[in-house]
Amino acid sequence: MRHRKSFNHLGRTTAHRKAMLSNMAASLVLHKRINTTIAKAKALQKYVEPLITKAKDDSTHSRRVVFRYLQSKEAVTELFREISDKIADRPGGYTRILKTGHRLGDNADMCIIELVDYNENLLDAKSETKGKSTRRRRGAKKTTTETTEVAENVEIIEEVKNDETPVVEAEKVEVVEDKEEKPVDAKVEKPVVEAKAEAPVEAKKEEAKEEKKEETPANDEKSEE
Repeated sequence: MRHRKSFNHLGRTTAHRKAMLSNMAASLVLHKRINTTIAKAKALQKYVEPLITKAKDDSTHSRRVVFRYLQSKEAVTELFREISDKIADRPGGYTRILKTGHRLGDNADMCIIELVDYNENLLDAKSETKGKSTRRRRGAKKTTTETTEVAENVEIIEEVKNDETPVVEAEKVEVVEDKEEKPVDAKVEKPVVEAKAEAPVEAKKEEAKEEKKEETPANDEKSEE
C-alpha cells in the first residue's frame, strides 16, 4: 500500500526502479545530458544531486558511498575528478530540465536533463547579457553629453538675454520722457482756457456799466422837473 509515500513509483517495482535510476545517473555523469520523460527526470534529480554533493569531499568513504548507487567505476572517477571541480562553488541545483515536446506514439512529455555547468550555449548567453550591462554604462555617457549640450544651450539663452537688456532699458527711458512732457503741455493750455473764460465776463461788466450811465441822465431830468 502507498501510505505516506510521496515519491513517484514510475509504475515499476522497487528493484527495477533503483536499477533504472542508477543506470540513468551513470549516463548523466558520463554524457552530461540525456533525453528522457519529465517524470523520470524529476525522479533522477532527487537521486543524483545528493551524489554530486557527496563528490565535493574526495575521500575513500565518499567514493564507496557513491559507487554503491552508481555501480560504475568510470562514472565515479568522472564525478570525482572533473565534475567535482566544476561544481565546487555551486551550493546546489546541479541539474536542469528543458522540455522538448511530446513523444510520438504515447504522447509522453519529453525533456532533456543536463548538468548546469556543462551547457556552453547558456553560459555564452549569460556572458552576453553581462556585456549588455556595459552598454548601459555607455548610455550613461550619452546622458553626460546631453547635459553638456543643455548647458551650452542655457549659456546661449543667457547671452541673448544679456544682449536684449539695453533695448528694454531704452524703451523704459522713452516712456518716462513722454510722461514728463505731458503735464507741461497741460500747464501751458490751462491759462489759455482761463483767458477765454474770463474775456466774456469782463465784457459783460463793461456792458452793465454803460447801461447804468445811460440810465442816470434820464433820472436827473426827472428830478429837475
